[in-house]
Amino acid sequence: MAEVEAPAAAVAAATPEVATVTEGGAATEAKGPHKLHRQWTFCLYDHVFRPSKLPGTADFHLFKAGVEPKWEDPECANGGKWTVPCNRKPTFETMWLETLMALVGEQFDETDDICGIVASVRPRGDKLALWTRTASNEAVQVNIGKKWKDVIDYNDKIIYTFHDDSRRDKPSRGGRYTV
Repeated sequence: MAEVEAPAAAVAAATPEVATVTEGGAATEAKGPHKLHRQWTFCLYDHVFRPSKLPGTADFHLFKAGVEPKWEDPECANGGKWTVPCNRKPTFETMWLETLMALVGEQFDETDDICGIVASVRPRGDKLALWTRTASNEAVQVNIGKKWKDVIDYNDKIIYTFHDDSRRDKPSRGGRYTV
């Protein structure tokens, strides 16, 4: 696993914020850094390509800095995931990119509860899984699920499953929550 980590300050310095300021009726542009609220870690398996270009069976991850894409990680241990299946590569690429931008851009109201996103490439169909911290908080999970569906422009039902269910090899049929 290769890990690429960019400090928030380094990313912020490279992405200036442009704002329009009105002084005495005249509009001027003010530039300054747009700082991210947290650091993110981008983990890659195999080759560095768009997820759909990964060979055979592979996973592509974007998780908050310090959080590993494992059920055992303390940030993920009591969590779960929203899952979206995708059989069309262009749609998969678009949903992946839109999710990355929404996460890094702090577009979710419950950003603190989100651990990261996994793009899984499989011969039988690709899928995205948005991992969260507190599976038992149904209201937060439903809000995250609804927002994610809006971000990726997805109209079908999506399912939330607890990591505990997956760990026990007894996934609850139909998931715990749906939106």
